[in-house]
Amino acid sequence: MRVNSLRQRLAVCSWSLQPTSPEDLISKLQQTGVSRVQLALDPLRDDPAAWSQTPARLQAAGVGIASGMFGCVGEDYTSLETIRRTGGIAPDATWDQNWKNIQATAALARQLGLKLVTFHAGFLPHDPTDPDFTKLKQRLLQTADCFQAQGVALGLETGQETAAVLAEFLRHLNQPNVGVNFDPANMILYDKGDPLAALRQLAPWLRQVHVKDARRTQVPGTWGEEVAAGTGEVDWRQFFAVLAELGFQGDLCIEREAGQQRVADIRTARELVERL
Repeated sequence: MRVNSLRQRLAVCSWSLQPTSPEDLISKLQQTGVSRVQLALDPLRDDPAAWSQTPARLQAAGVGIASGMFGCVGEDYTSLETIRRTGGIAPDATWDQNWKNIQATAALARQLGLKLVTFHAGFLPHDPTDPDFTKLKQRLLQTADCFQAQGVALGLETGQETAAVLAEFLRHLNQPNVGVNFDPANMILYDKGDPLAALRQLAPWLRQVHVKDARRTQVPGTWGEEVAAGTGEVDWRQFFAVLAELGFQGDLCIEREAGQQRVADIRTARELVERL
C-alpha cells in the first residue's frame, strides 16, 4: 500500500479526542499526525452556537471529514446489562426523541457532503419471530430511508451481537444503503467471537473500519478492557491481511475511548497501521 493512499484513508474519531471546541479538536488532531476525522455530529446538531463553525474551521486547517457518527439518547454504558436495555433505537421510551434526532442528523450529513454515517442500532434480536425483531427492523428501515433520502449511507457498529446474527439481520433488512462499520475491539469487548472470522463473515456489508484494540473479559457477562492499539488481542498483521484479501479500500478510523493519553495512543495506532 502506498503511503499517500494510506494517508488518504486514515482518520481519527473526533470523540476520542474529547474536544471542548472546534479549535481544541484541530489542535489535538494535529498532534496525532492525522489530517482527517470521523466527525461526531451530535454536538453540531445539539449545540450549534459552539459547534456550527466546525466544518469551516476543519476545512481552513486542511482537515477532511471521512464520515459522521451519531449516538442515541438515553444510552447507559455502565454495564453490558444497562446498554442492552438502553442502547440504540430499540427502547420505546427514547424512540420519539431519537427519531427527531435522526431526521436532523441526516439533513446535517447532507449539508456536510458526507457519504457515510455510523451508529450503534442496539442489541439485535436473534430470532426473526421475536416481536422485537420486527420492531427493530422497521425502525432501522425507517432510519435507513431517512438517510437514503439525503444521499447518505448508514453503517452499523459491530460487537453487540455475533457476526452471524448481524449478517442474518442485514439479509432480512435487505437495504442497499445499510452496511457495517467493523470494529474488531468491540467483538472482544462484548465477547462476541473472533474478530478475523467476523470480518470475513461481514465482508459483503463492509463500509468502514475502526482501528481499536481490547482484551477479552475473564468474567462472563462483564466488559472486556479497551487498550492502546497493538497491546490487545487483535492480531493486526492478520487483520490487515484479511482486509487486503477482501480488497477493502475504505477508511480506517482510529478510535480510543479509554485511557488518559488519547493523543499519544492515537499516534501509536497511526504508527502501527503505517508499519503494517
